[in-house]
Amino acid sequence: MLSGSSLIWIGALLLGLEALLTGASDFQHHGYEELVRALFAVQSECSYITRIYSIGRSVEGRHLYVLEFSDNPGIHEELEPEFKYVGNMHGNEVLGRELLIYLAQFLCEEYRAGNERITRLIHDTRIHILPSMNPDGYEVAARQGPEFNGYLVGRGNAKEVDLNRNFPDLNALMYYYEKHNGQNHHLPLPDNWELQVEPETLAVIKWMQNYNFILSANLHGGAVVANYPFDKSREPRIRGKTTYSATPDDKMFRKLAKTYSYAHSWMHKGWNCGDYFDEGITNGASWYSLSKGMQDFNYLHTNCFEITLELSCDKFPPATALASEWLANREALVSYMEQVHHGIKGMVYDENNNPISNAVISVTGVNHDITSGTNGDYFRLLLPGTYTVTASALGYQPFTSMVTVGPAEAVQLHFYLKVQPKGTNLNIKGYPNKKGPSTAKIPPTNLGPR
Repeated sequence: MLSGSSLIWIGALLLGLEALLTGASDFQHHGYEELVRALFAVQSECSYITRIYSIGRSVEGRHLYVLEFSDNPGIHEELEPEFKYVGNMHGNEVLGRELLIYLAQFLCEEYRAGNERITRLIHDTRIHILPSMNPDGYEVAARQGPEFNGYLVGRGNAKEVDLNRNFPDLNALMYYYEKHNGQNHHLPLPDNWELQVEPETLAVIKWMQNYNFILSANLHGGAVVANYPFDKSREPRIRGKTTYSATPDDKMFRKLAKTYSYAHSWMHKGWNCGDYFDEGITNGASWYSLSKGMQDFNYLHTNCFEITLELSCDKFPPATALASEWLANREALVSYMEQVHHGIKGMVYDENNNPISNAVISVTGVNHDITSGTNGDYFRLLLPGTYTVTASALGYQPFTSMVTVGPAEAVQLHFYLKVQPKGTNLNIKGYPNKKGPSTAKIPPTNLGPR
């Protein structure tokens, strides 16, 4: 005979199972109209912590809607980092699009329920979610459906351009600068670049330039692995051979990739989709070299660290698989966002406590600088350790501090810069922008999952 406590336990189990089954019935694919309705439904339900805005339109005129979560929507708060998720860059890789819709619903519901972890995340982070960068491509793929979707049907935008091969190629410029001691961050864009990219790419680049994003992930499909920069090899392409192309922040990127991989239900196990990736992560160029991709562009043109998440063997999984995929990715999506709060952050002031924007923050031993935002605040992702950090700005004397970073929240380190004495010539890397070799001639690239 079952005891009362056993009956209560079984009842709770059955209720949980019923809720899971009921929830599973809500997991459906969202066309453009359904996606828009879903986003606005979240915004209506959690209007006090959300905002919807459009960063532009696709070739066919569909809005690229972003849903923002913050305790002060629409406002950048000093020392509060900006985070973004981008889904559905390839129109036929649809799981990321659905996961980001579910994530938005989850954040809203858990905040309303008083979940302390989600409440803290939303209060301390400005989160931007772009479920679909390529809504036109999605509609093409969706007409084929999950059963008949080809590997390339709907991958590109309405003009059949692969958006992850459409960003200005800054890697060639970076690799040139590495050999000639040139600038190592915020590389300049080529002349007339706006005329060389698609409307969706243009919208995302302008978005990056308007917000000081610190951490990002780009959700894809066709494999199961967390892919980190650089995507483009430093070495000439040789058939059948790949080479690891590390960024100066390679250890940090590996940590970010493993954060997602190990929080995912099975990514970290390595064997997925007939491929093996140790710990479920890979350097992009080590997998295959890719030019003009978005994650490398983030790192080389902005303060943002981005990785590419390949989340499913099936690019267009059936609706019946969506509930289990959400459960497999939910913790990973939240854990990855939390990584934006590691390293150091602070303000850069002048002697009169006025914030200094575009100050350069350099870490000795890491050949990649970042800059302060328009409010004078900066954020530098770093692993635990002791670092020598220098802040410098045009017209001011550089200032250097030692700081020890722990495994928990970011350490605050503020800088107060004195005006540079007249007649002193300081060489600050990153000023002015230097011209490098032409990057116009780019060879065709591999069309793998990314």
